[in-house]
Amino acid sequence: MLNRDFTVSIYKELIGRLIVAGYSFQTYHDFTEHSEEKVILLRHDVDARKEHSLQFAKIQHEMGIVGTYYFRMVPESFDEGVIREIASMGHEIGYHYEDMDFARGDVDKAYGLAKKHLAQLREVAEIKTICMHGSPRSPYDNKEVWNKYDYHELGIIAEPYFDLDFSKVLYLTDTGRRWDGDKVSIRDKVQGAGRKAHGGNSQVSGLMTHVYASTQDIIEACNAGRLPDQIMMNFHPQRWTNDPLKWTQELVWQNVKNVVKRGLVKFRG
Repeated sequence: MLNRDFTVSIYKELIGRLIVAGYSFQTYHDFTEHSEEKVILLRHDVDARKEHSLQFAKIQHEMGIVGTYYFRMVPESFDEGVIREIASMGHEIGYHYEDMDFARGDVDKAYGLAKKHLAQLREVAEIKTICMHGSPRSPYDNKEVWNKYDYHELGIIAEPYFDLDFSKVLYLTDTGRRWDGDKVSIRDKVQGAGRKAHGGNSQVSGLMTHVYASTQDIIEACNAGRLPDQIMMNFHPQRWTNDPLKWTQELVWQNVKNVVKRGLVKFRG
């Protein structure tokens, strides 16, 4: 297991190396208020296996750092006890919204669901930022609800796909159970700076050169001082485990999904 990627062991090594390299760690909300010059934004999309996210939160707490956890409003993600425990460690809780998917493309219904779900989450924790769920098998883009409505009116400060300047902040995501998964990513792709900037090139050329095939590649780049100063790293904690059976199951299932997603990418152009 030590030589395999997407284990808790290599995750701990990655975080430890980033700390030694002098990076600070901020929640996304704190970054929007005052950004550190050399900083890692640890973002976690809690899509499933919520106990894995709790494990990540505990590891970070033991290391004296914080991250942001985005929860879906589905049973495999939403859990009041898990959310409260993660929040109690100083981590940020956010809403991983997929209301256009729930509403089958009805924008007005989606906005109503967003208000309802935010109210539910806010009974458990403070919510200041949100982040879309990609819903790769859905024909609906969850971000499109904000073409008509404004999330700021719901007390939301920021949404990274709209408000984070990815020409300055490198975006690394483990989507597809790989760090170079553009060809198997339906919607987890970033655009240039600016709200509602859905078109254009994904990143400026200087940051596009930072492409890594594995977590070990990121660690080696960190050790060599080749990482940029500001990075958002997006983790899906359900993928990370030291358990050989769960690790193999996740590998096989993700490979199947990647074949389907690659086909959808080609079909949708």
